[in-house]
Amino acid sequence: MINRLLKAVLKIIFRVLYRVRITGLEHFEQAGERVLIVANHTSFLDAVLLVLFLPGKLTFVINSHIARRWWLRPLLVLTNFFPMDPTSPYSTRSLIRYLEQDNKVVIFPEGRITVTGSMMKVYPGSGMVAEKSGATVIPVRINGAQYSPFSRLRGRVRTRWFPDIQLVVQPPQKIEVAEHVRGRERRKQAGQILAEVMTEMMFATSNYEKTIFQTLLDARRLHGGKHIIVEDIERKPISYNQLISRAFIMGHKVAQDTTPGERVGVLLPSMTGTVISFFGMHAYGRVPVMLNYSVGAKALLAACGTACLKTIYTSRQFIKMARLEDAAEQLAARVRLVYVEDLRKTIALTDLLRGWLMGKFAYPSYRIAASKAKPDDAAVVLFTSGSEGVAKGVVLSHKNLLANRQQIAAKVDFGAQDIILNALPLFHSFGLTAGTLLPLLSGMRTFFYPSPLHYRIVPEMAYEVNATIMFGTNTFLAGYARFAHPYDFYSMRFIFAGAEKLQEETRRIWAERFGVRIFEGYGTTETSPVLTSNSPMENRPGTVGRFMPGIEYRLDQVPGVSEGGRLSVRGPNVMLGYLFNDRPGELVPPKTGRGLGWYDTGDIVAMDDEGFVRICGRAKRFAKIGGEMVSLAVAEEVANKAWPDKSHAVVSVPHPQKGEQLVLVSECADADRSGLLRCARQQELGELSVPRKIIPVAKLPVLGSGKTDYVAITALAKQELGIE
Repeated sequence: MINRLLKAVLKIIFRVLYRVRITGLEHFEQAGERVLIVANHTSFLDAVLLVLFLPGKLTFVINSHIARRWWLRPLLVLTNFFPMDPTSPYSTRSLIRYLEQDNKVVIFPEGRITVTGSMMKVYPGSGMVAEKSGATVIPVRINGAQYSPFSRLRGRVRTRWFPDIQLVVQPPQKIEVAEHVRGRERRKQAGQILAEVMTEMMFATSNYEKTIFQTLLDARRLHGGKHIIVEDIERKPISYNQLISRAFIMGHKVAQDTTPGERVGVLLPSMTGTVISFFGMHAYGRVPVMLNYSVGAKALLAACGTACLKTIYTSRQFIKMARLEDAAEQLAARVRLVYVEDLRKTIALTDLLRGWLMGKFAYPSYRIAASKAKPDDAAVVLFTSGSEGVAKGVVLSHKNLLANRQQIAAKVDFGAQDIILNALPLFHSFGLTAGTLLPLLSGMRTFFYPSPLHYRIVPEMAYEVNATIMFGTNTFLAGYARFAHPYDFYSMRFIFAGAEKLQEETRRIWAERFGVRIFEGYGTTETSPVLTSNSPMENRPGTVGRFMPGIEYRLDQVPGVSEGGRLSVRGPNVMLGYLFNDRPGELVPPKTGRGLGWYDTGDIVAMDDEGFVRICGRAKRFAKIGGEMVSLAVAEEVANKAWPDKSHAVVSVPHPQKGEQLVLVSECADADRSGLLRCARQQELGELSVPRKIIPVAKLPVLGSGKTDYVAITALAKQELGIE
């Protein structure tokens, strides 16, 4: 009686102080009697929260050393404890037997309170207990308590005495391991399955059903309006308050010349002003179209036609520095160019006052300015790289981008104390989602550098701003490694590489010279972009990591290809659809034989038993020689092994007898076929994978995104061989 009364009183106090909300309680009824409740560990409040708000009589598993501490004694009145010595196998067996008696047991699989704000490692013992006992697992997400003084994040995040707390109960599930697996491997697999359950829980319980600007306002409320969030080479850092007020000012100017929902071009470098323009357009319900300024006038004009652009915002200073005068002149004949320098001159005191007031009352101001904005609306238009043909417009929704941001955050321990160095362009999906939206919406200070091609300066900027995380491509990272001082990356925690294959030589140099691990990932513009990634907790060099949570995937067999299959995916991060050059302005949703919403990546991938993905090549990047399918990616890898300090590309061109032939275009002046054959034999590859023609070049053509320009290389190869 006293126990129930005490619980009732404490429950009321917690509801008042922390406004505790709990959802998904109906899942407890589906779970039965033998239940293992697994929860993320955010603070010292966690056990009390679960005792008060979860139904039934619970038993908490705690470390036997902690069980002796005085501050735990008051909790003995409210619940039962199962002391467990993690070093003793007998304790684990006792816990399994206890669960087999149809008890409800709570365990924190991380074994400790988070010190990063993200989920920490999951101990395999918890998975083994669930699997051996046959218990039903109920995942519970605790969110909000990490911002209280009872967490271990003081100094890392903005803590407050009474943050809102939410408990989300996920559907029950079982941990099942194949019968033939035994011993340590069985324990390992059970732990891995539980870790996946926890990761899926972290993503599934995140709220990505919002608009981008609304999420920016939520980030300010969470981290504080005075929190410095953006900086660039002009060294004028701005806070959330300044970013939001300036976005309202810029957005109001854009709104005067455009209509709600209109696509508006952005031709600007990676700078603070570009970020303000991006969020400003969102503040008033416009759709920014991020134009790739590295592709030339013809491609820019094609992009304008594809997206039906009427207006482009750019900068005179940028046009001059990037030598885009001819392109700007041709664009001006087709669309209206608005220069931000001219726009600034029109900003009056009344505009500044309006922006300040709207920033102060941002939520109602946004609801009025962008009243029709919804999570499933178009949020941005990006363009595919065009590395293999004409670039297509990719329309991504608010939900797409925010879902991918949460998918990445569920896998990697980013924190508000991190400093991001983003030199990738914002027209690149990796640079926009991972390098911009992820940090800015998560309280991470972000430093923008306008060009990833400045190989001497970018490392110096990493040193100067104490960057802890950086995103890049193999081409860019290899360039930085050539010119950087060994101490330039002293503060770097890790680096994520995407967009092209990470060469082993690049990985080795960074590990040996700078002591930094590069985590390779994979994705496409159409998937916002990240599909898979290695991480500090799950890393297998030579692969692109495991799939992000919330993504369905299928591998379809490709005739003539013995290893791997053609990858199709579906998930909340998959685009709304394409804009094609021959069907301007018309949205074409993704679709495969499996139905609407499925996207065919066109990539051939293979997976190992633990779910790590290896890219075998593009479906288009296979040649048929003498009736055999040959991977151009494999042929490139032979050249990379033979001359690892140089860049290489293999393309396929017509052959009068064999149909197709492989051509190696290489930066190695001494490249010869005998060296390729020797390396191919070492890798046990047939002679078909060795190019017969080799064309030396001083520098491989590269797109602005850092990807190899295969269209230009194929044209070069045909020209050198005299092929029409």
